[in-house]
Amino acid sequence: MGHPPLEFSDCYGDSPDFRERLKCYELELERTSKFLKDVIKDGNSVINAIKGYSVAVHKFSQTLNVFQFDFIGDSLTDDEINIAESFQEFAGLLQEVEDDRMMLVQNACDLLIKPLEKFRKEQIGVTKERRKKFEKESEKYYSQLDKHLNLSAKKKETQLQEADELLDKERLNFYESSVEYVYQIQQVQDRKKFDVVEPVLAFLHSILTLNNLTVEMTQDFMPYKQELQLSLQNTRNHFESTREEMEELMKRMKHPTQIGKMHGQPTIEGYLYSQEKWALGVSWVKYYCKYHKASKLFVMVPAEPKPATKQGPTELKLKSCFRRKTESIDKRFCFDIETYERNIPVTLQAVSEANRKLWMEAMDGKEPIYHSPIHKQAEMELNEVGFKFVRKCINFVETKGKVTRNLVSFPYYQKCPGDVDFHSSDWDIKTITSAMKFYLRCVPVLLNLVKLIPRRAECLDDRLGAIHSLTYKLPEKNREMLSLLIEHLVNVCSNSGDNLMTPSNMGVIFGPTLMRAEEETVAAMLDIKFQNIVVEILIEDYTKIFCTAPEESSTAPPMPPPRITPRKRQPITISKRTPRVYPAVNYGQLQNIESNYQPLV
Repeated sequence: MGHPPLEFSDCYGDSPDFRERLKCYELELERTSKFLKDVIKDGNSVINAIKGYSVAVHKFSQTLNVFQFDFIGDSLTDDEINIAESFQEFAGLLQEVEDDRMMLVQNACDLLIKPLEKFRKEQIGVTKERRKKFEKESEKYYSQLDKHLNLSAKKKETQLQEADELLDKERLNFYESSVEYVYQIQQVQDRKKFDVVEPVLAFLHSILTLNNLTVEMTQDFMPYKQELQLSLQNTRNHFESTREEMEELMKRMKHPTQIGKMHGQPTIEGYLYSQEKWALGVSWVKYYCKYHKASKLFVMVPAEPKPATKQGPTELKLKSCFRRKTESIDKRFCFDIETYERNIPVTLQAVSEANRKLWMEAMDGKEPIYHSPIHKQAEMELNEVGFKFVRKCINFVETKGKVTRNLVSFPYYQKCPGDVDFHSSDWDIKTITSAMKFYLRCVPVLLNLVKLIPRRAECLDDRLGAIHSLTYKLPEKNREMLSLLIEHLVNVCSNSGDNLMTPSNMGVIFGPTLMRAEEETVAAMLDIKFQNIVVEILIEDYTKIFCTAPEESSTAPPMPPPRITPRKRQPITISKRTPRVYPAVNYGQLQNIESNYQPLV
């Protein structure tokens, strides 16, 4: 229940009830004053906290903005470019939000603090002054009244008259101060309903307005976020597939047989012992040898030169290389090389059997190092046998369209692979697709095509045009096999809502299969992500690439030079292609998909 109103007429009676009601108003005034003091204090704390938060976010955005991603290799994928530019996008968004927030902080004092302080000073402060005046006049009046009542009746009439006039004056002053105080204290109670609420309302409105702007910016940010999440997922998938290849390469390079094996120039180098015949017998001399495969140049540097003689490196050009039979020499690990400079073969001894095989492999010697379940050369070529085998695999996958969980090893058909009858045996799809992928690895369907794609082309149409043109420069059988496979992958991707096999995921699975590097190096492993993208584009634009020939003027654009100046910050739209709506899938799922290869076509 509210306070009872104070009537001005009650000021003249000054009854105990009036004083009690007035005291209730005074207590409420004190409570309001304390409340406003706390609101101002806490409001300043909120403003300072917002200001501190905004300063911290500004600092955070500046830290993001100055960071530049470094990368391995000479170019980035579109997804990697999006990721590399993401921190600048984040920084721009945060700065835009915080600029609005700083405007709120600058106006907050005018909106909240100053109006409340003005109310405390001009309303509550004035009321307290009126209260002091009322209490002072009340004390003077009642003190004068006590004196007046204690006057003796024997006083002179003039003295009594002066006393009456003085008392009347004090009474009027008391009544005037009482009425003014009652008026003021009731005014404060009424004014605080709007004078206190309005500043708080304005402050909250500014906060909510900022929040509303933030919501709008969040809505604008969502397409960017979704595209960036897709780029992150694609890059993670590319990383995982590359990581597996690099781990396998690392394990192979740890093997003793790989020690001394070099990629590029020189092809291989290491210590060998050369048989040298003298008049008094035969000796084995230690050399540090290098063989350059491209020029077939074999260089021998004496490992222990004689002090009395000055021996330089010996350079020989290789004709051929062949293994020495064990029974023909009393040393192990030997092989002969024929050169243009010498009339007789040079007999060399390697440090181990594995090392000898490496040297002979580099020199195209007799001993092979690759052992494929496909033994016949005809089974490793793009011929009718291969086409028949791949068509049967695709037909079985698209007809059966499911995977059984029992994985059986696929024994390569002893007869012609193209004659295998999948339906007459208990084959499962994983085995068949693994066999098809193995076959495609053995034949150079798209070998080196990725090296010709202009990776730095800003326009996706240029990249698509290059792939379109280069596809038609492939040998006819290569293009026919590629079209057959990509058409199948298009059919599989048409059901990506159920099987999660999007063009991007298919690129991760088939990119390394279709485009094998000439050498297994870290640089070649890093090219896998571009191989994946080529397959993704082939799937997405199958109709244009394989159903229409490129225009005569459509040639692969030259590779532009490396970028010198940094990219300018793009607006909030990171992808230059149309938005992709593929279902999200993590790499763990992708591994399961690849191992099961569940097309559902």
